[in-house]
Amino acid sequence: MTNKINVGLLGFGMAGSVFHAPFITNVPGFHLAKIRETRLENRSLANSRYPEAILVGDSKDILQDESIDLVVVATPNSTHAAIAREVLEAGKHVVVEKPFTVTSAEADELIALAKSKNKLLAVFQNRRWDSDFKTIRKIIAADMLGDVVEYEAHFDRFRNYLKPDTWKEEAAPGSGILYDLGSHLIDQALCLFGTPAEVSAELRVQRKNSQVLDNFHLTLHYPNTRVILKAGMLVREPGPRYVISGYHGSFVKYGLDVQEDNLKAGMAPKGAENWGVEPEEIWGKINTEIDGLHLVGKIESEPGDYTAFYQNVYNALQGQEELEVKPEEARNTIRVIELAMQSHEEKRTLAFD
Repeated sequence: MTNKINVGLLGFGMAGSVFHAPFITNVPGFHLAKIRETRLENRSLANSRYPEAILVGDSKDILQDESIDLVVVATPNSTHAAIAREVLEAGKHVVVEKPFTVTSAEADELIALAKSKNKLLAVFQNRRWDSDFKTIRKIIAADMLGDVVEYEAHFDRFRNYLKPDTWKEEAAPGSGILYDLGSHLIDQALCLFGTPAEVSAELRVQRKNSQVLDNFHLTLHYPNTRVILKAGMLVREPGPRYVISGYHGSFVKYGLDVQEDNLKAGMAPKGAENWGVEPEEIWGKINTEIDGLHLVGKIESEPGDYTAFYQNVYNALQGQEELEVKPEEARNTIRVIELAMQSHEEKRTLAFD
């Protein structure tokens, strides 16, 4: 693998334009060589932002290009498995937008295929690099709360209407809030606590005429820890994003990582000062006891930066470090989603397998 890695991006909708291209181009070793997009407005945006990239209308123009080393799949959820399979069969490394696949069986198949082809397979679980989650990982690793007994995370939004002209509102495999926002919350929980012993869930459709799930309450059961994950589309007054309780104290955090809003506003990390730095008013509050001292106060949030995902992918391709988001971990996230759906349908708690 040469120092410069040519990247092909499949899709320049919201995922491709907001969450992938700005960070691919922020890693010096990556060259965004080609973008596959068919919508005229998306092509126009891609051309204005990345004039050095060649725009194509057919995925074959990327898959059959021998100069392309890595392909990023930023397409609708239901297509992830099939397209990632094509990429691997074409002999290229692949990054797949979350959710990894619709089923864990598809994930297992891709993992086996990548190993047989000796190709890198990564899943874009970018919210491991949110400012709040980076902070939480440090707090727990430093044992500032003592043994964690309960962890509650929310990813709430307010949209009491159905967004027109988007596959995300269609009743297709892999659609709905459990696959969308749930993939993030589950991945974060598994990062902190590993795979659970059991899974239980309640899933709802709350918006009128919605064809997809838009609310979930998921519980991951561990021997000494309860993990509660919630998301909904009808939460106008947001509560805490995280509430963590341990043997010695608690941590409470409001507000969302600032990167998404900045990206949607057209900002980019390249050359930006203070990228991903949260304002003090949404820093988390800790109330705990450390070495016999009662401590109450704010903890400054770590800067968030999704560039770290792609920097890690680049370094892994150079043989310099292991992947941070291993496909087996992303597969376990999909398995939790499957168990959550089964738990809701059967109204019982299920063992993780």
